[in-house]
Amino acid sequence: MPSKQALFNEIETLPKNIIDEVFQYVLFLKQKSATVSDITFASERSLAKDWQKPEEDEAWANL
Repeated sequence: MPSKQALFNEIETLPKNIIDEVFQYVLFLKQKSATVSDITFASERSLAKDWQKPEEDEAWANL
């Protein structure tokens, strides 16, 4: 995996129009990541009532 510095060095060699595209893509990736995390945390509370049942503990005991 490249370092942040290697990424910065590559970005510095790009023409401005490509830098704009890269920037928009980075924003997209951040939003996509935040959305997945938000959904995960939002569903956790609603599913917790089922996860805390003794039947669930039994079902997962052998794994």
